[in-house]
Amino acid sequence: MIKKFLLIAGISWISLFSSAQENKTYAEKLGWPKGAKVLILHVDDAGMSHDSNDGVEQATSNGVATSTSVMMPCPWVPEIVAYIKNHPNLDAGLHLTLTSEWKNYRWGPLAGKSNVPGLVDKQGCLYAGVASVYLNATADEVDREIRAQLDRALAMGFKPTHLDSHMGTLFAKDAFLEKYIKLGIEKQIPVMFPGGDDSFYRSEARAAAIAELKKQGKYTEGINIPDDPALSKAKELGNVLWVNGLPVLDDLHNSSYDWKMPDIEHKSDDEIRQWYTDHYIESIGRLSPGLTMVIMHCTNPSASFKYICNDTQKRKGDLMAMLDPRLKDFLVKNGYILTTWREVMERRQKTGKGQ
Repeated sequence: MIKKFLLIAGISWISLFSSAQENKTYAEKLGWPKGAKVLILHVDDAGMSHDSNDGVEQATSNGVATSTSVMMPCPWVPEIVAYIKNHPNLDAGLHLTLTSEWKNYRWGPLAGKSNVPGLVDKQGCLYAGVASVYLNATADEVDREIRAQLDRALAMGFKPTHLDSHMGTLFAKDAFLEKYIKLGIEKQIPVMFPGGDDSFYRSEARAAAIAELKKQGKYTEGINIPDDPALSKAKELGNVLWVNGLPVLDDLHNSSYDWKMPDIEHKSDDEIRQWYTDHYIESIGRLSPGLTMVIMHCTNPSASFKYICNDTQKRKGDLMAMLDPRLKDFLVKNGYILTTWREVMERRQKTGKGQ
């Protein structure tokens, strides 16, 4: 979803590296060998529900997933925070949450309605969509809410390994993005940001643009599909993060939520597992060298989960792929290196601030 809202422009506090540094991937700058393909296999939406928490636990303990992040305004946060405390090696960050997208299962801002009125709908909950946040919220309200979410985590004894953005909302407007970046730099907590060559992200965005044009009947073979203008600023903002002591991603794999398995509601678990594993193998196989975060939504759905979310099967598909030995074998045989945000930050600290 981030690819729809990555609108980076007009950041005035940009600092550039030397051309020699720019030729290195961030994975190399962090100490991995030239040509290494380093992955953070990341599960979003911890804390959203018990089924979401169960999916996180299975994917990270029994599967190949290496990281997760918690939606602090959601009802099942105490359960996942207790799990994190009992599993201190689990890489767990904050999935900073400014939207509440489900019809009958909702949450409100932690900063309080009166303190962030531009983030709240008529039900007293966070808005369902990113566009509503864009149109109604101020940057100061966004800052107030994301700080409240960090404060709750710290008050619960949960120190996050990184920050990222639910539904990409913090990427929707320059002023929101600046608050996100500044919070990470101020607290020295890594933020999810693809500031490298973004080869995979770029190709997926182009494919999505072509698909949309075809849907509208406007596509013709050979039509020029320009890159998202935001991508021209991504490297510059990546440099800002790096010189301020934070690690940076070379690329972002955020595609699985847009995958559409035909007739998925009537497929068996084995069929879903095979289809999703095949798609992860194929798409990961297209990644270039560097540090890439692969985002997914692993869930172990109970019978009631369908009343929360209408994407039950695709979330189950993510989980089954992470548990599939075929995916693990593929990663091992092809030399992929799995890492966590915790390790990435430790490596960044060893390189020295500004280096």
